[in-house]
Amino acid sequence: MSDSLLSLDAAHVWHPYTQHHAAPLPTPVARAQGSWLYDTSGRAILDAISSWWVTTHGHCHPAIVQAIAEQAGTLDQVIFAGFTHAPAAQLATELVRRLPAGLSRVFFSDDGSTAVEVALKLSLQSFANRGTPRRLVAALENAYHGDTFGAMAAGARGVFTHMYEPLLFEVARLPDPSEGDTISALERLIETRGHELAAVIVEPLVLGASGMRVWSEAVLREIRARTTAAGVHLIADEVMTGFGRTGPLFACARAAVQPDLMCLSKGITGGLLPLGATVATEEIFAAFSSEDRRKTFFHGHSYTANPIACAAALASLALFDHRCDAARQRIATVHEYQLAQLRGTRGVKAVRQIGTVAAVELDAPAGYLSDIGRELAAFSLQQGVLLRPLGNVSYCLPPYCTTDAELNRVYTVLQRFLSGERAAAVPSGGPVDD
Repeated sequence: MSDSLLSLDAAHVWHPYTQHHAAPLPTPVARAQGSWLYDTSGRAILDAISSWWVTTHGHCHPAIVQAIAEQAGTLDQVIFAGFTHAPAAQLATELVRRLPAGLSRVFFSDDGSTAVEVALKLSLQSFANRGTPRRLVAALENAYHGDTFGAMAAGARGVFTHMYEPLLFEVARLPDPSEGDTISALERLIETRGHELAAVIVEPLVLGASGMRVWSEAVLREIRARTTAAGVHLIADEVMTGFGRTGPLFACARAAVQPDLMCLSKGITGGLLPLGATVATEEIFAAFSSEDRRKTFFHGHSYTANPIACAAALASLALFDHRCDAARQRIATVHEYQLAQLRGTRGVKAVRQIGTVAAVELDAPAGYLSDIGRELAAFSLQQGVLLRPLGNVSYCLPPYCTTDAELNRVYTVLQRFLSGERAAAVPSGGPVDD
């Protein structure tokens, strides 16, 4: 079966973030359960990265699977312009109940990148609708917000974006809070261009794709204070940090910050189905309420608020109880212990951690295309552990059902790699390009 599957894949599939000219064959996965993936030969692979940061409670969680099946047999899809349904209305209500105070209006979309696009457009158009247009957006250095054009523009310029540079709109850059004085730069920006500045967008407390760079809650609170004083929107991109990754359900809650807009996706359905959401304040929503139809928010997606995805998200939210809180704390404790053992180890430049997110920066050439990341990915996969380093930064961001023994296995593989072990040459079954 695997040979046939790989032949079909090689003939017709274009994989993300993959240089097909040189990439090894992809690993054919047949099923998943809990923290584990199983390839077509039955080999078990520990999913240490939650399959691109989406799987929260574990693969194929029975409560979410049941909710999907029941909803699929009742209402599968309906246009969301002029129609509504219980899963969407209930999900919006449950999200608002759990989000920082002030966020009250939920606009559904398809994924994290589209959730960011919606937030940027809502901010810009809300100013225009009020007759006080502002066109400037500020974002952090080393940020990543997605791969659609607005999200690319807000993200850091680099290997992901250089081909499209002439087409990206201007964004004011603020220093990465993990290494620079963000607040002074923001103050200068507001002083010189505050009348143009519509929004500041941040990945709260963790800059994910640039290497899980952890930054201060105090800085986030100061950004909120400065933007509030200047009448500038704060957009919190919680696509990765949302749904418990940093400890509390949302990183903004950890910092006691109330943004004007919040972007959600990845873990919103527990990782079982794609769904995005942008949550706004009532003040922003009110800017679109008018007898002038030109002030409508002209944005939508065919699968906006898909009933099955919303049902999955409702089932996932219900699992965030005291047991899930305890599981996340347990994972954080194991991370803390294991990172303490690695700190100062030969080959390790730095370690960092927040909640269930742990990162080990390897003492090797930096950058997303660093060869060390590919070497570690290949070695770990041969050892039955899925890691996907961000260049020279290896991270572990596991499903919350991951046991201590499973988590310790991840660190054992990393220790072996640091000790000099490398993958054996194989013709197939290796990681994709990066």
